[in-house]
Amino acid sequence: MRILATAGALALTVLSPFAAQAATGQITGYGGKCLDVASASSANGTAVQLYDCNGSSAQQWTTGADGTVRALGKCLDVASAGTADGTRVQLYDCNGTGAQSWAYTSSKQLVNTGSGKCLDDTGWSTANGNQLQIWSCTGAANQQWSAPAGGGTTNPDAAPMAVAPYLYEGWGSPPNPAEVMSATGVKWFTMAFVLSNGTCNPQWDGSRALTGGADQSAINTIRSGGGDVVPSFGGYSGNKLEQSCTSAGALAGAYQSVINTFGFKAIDIDIEADAYSNPTVQQRTVDALKTIRANNPSIKIYVTIGTGQSGPDTSLINRAASSGLTADAWTIMPFDFGGAGQNMGNLTTQAAEGLKNALKSAYGYSDDTAYRHSGISSMNGLTDPPNSETITVADFNTILGYANAHHLARLTFWSVNRDRPCTSGAADSCSGVSQSNWDYTKVFAKYAG
Repeated sequence: MRILATAGALALTVLSPFAAQAATGQITGYGGKCLDVASASSANGTAVQLYDCNGSSAQQWTTGADGTVRALGKCLDVASAGTADGTRVQLYDCNGTGAQSWAYTSSKQLVNTGSGKCLDDTGWSTANGNQLQIWSCTGAANQQWSAPAGGGTTNPDAAPMAVAPYLYEGWGSPPNPAEVMSATGVKWFTMAFVLSNGTCNPQWDGSRALTGGADQSAINTIRSGGGDVVPSFGGYSGNKLEQSCTSAGALAGAYQSVINTFGFKAIDIDIEADAYSNPTVQQRTVDALKTIRANNPSIKIYVTIGTGQSGPDTSLINRAASSGLTADAWTIMPFDFGGAGQNMGNLTTQAAEGLKNALKSAYGYSDDTAYRHSGISSMNGLTDPPNSETITVADFNTILGYANAHHLARLTFWSVNRDRPCTSGAADSCSGVSQSNWDYTKVFAKYAG
């Protein structure tokens, strides 16, 4: 495990817009059917339906950075700007409203950002002419769409926040994030750790106020350099909000207060301590995250958990899936495998395959969708004693190759504080291996998404 904070965590993140460049093509959904404009009519109010793919103009959709989805010169629109489950979708004059703004997620959902609801195949029907609707996002197959944006070659929902090495202001001679950003090109950091002060009150390390101290100063520095921060809740030590907050509503309120304080686009909840093995605490966390998802449609949820060599324990994944919580990424911490002398790059990819299979089983994902909901949170240099495995820069290159091949949603490590050489042994502020400053960060900075 990490010193203080191991990689078995749970995390949150936001919906991404379409690719910066417009793309045109078919949008296919449940049963392999196409998104279709009824009778190829461009009249306002024309139903948008599911139909056999036929290559006609009624099935040619253009997506772009403005969030619109267009066909026949009109926009995909939620009727009367409705927000209720079951509101139908239609074609309408483009007008720039939220009813016509859509985001395509890594789970292949088309989310209407005005309502926070997903484009949904009504009644799971594959019948031609089945009119489509919006519905609360479930991650189910009837809400998954293959859109022309992204082309399946990258994970547009992952970058640039996918690579966000952990930065800790509590000890370890915290580096100046501006220096790291300048030297590596990394723009995002995962800042650790938001904890309880003994009550349901979030503070950095459970002792430092959210604002006014070194943590806010680091956030300001990162943002002034064009980057941003994913706050991390939990870690290995200290009082956990998930335990101190006695209800899911109170815990969601604590999460929300941190989001609101800084306008965060993502949250990482590092669930690795014994407190999280309690089923009541697990369910409270899942239910709180469902509330965060409902109240913040653009927030991303990353769940980072420990793992064995063959993959993680599936209890929390299965609990989340059965409870209707769809995370943007489940992130494993592939280290502390039992000793030195192991090929940590290969063991990491082996564990990641186990994660992919677990997500397929729990959520019914395809291989591609499961990979795009997966993440890796490694450790640089010597790992926690007494295991003392060594994760080398070469291992990071192995992990990078795997992430690029499968378009993972998250690629991070503990920690940038340690991404510096030591005179002897590993410490909070160095890796314990021969390296130059930021060698590990520079590898993951190459991630293409």
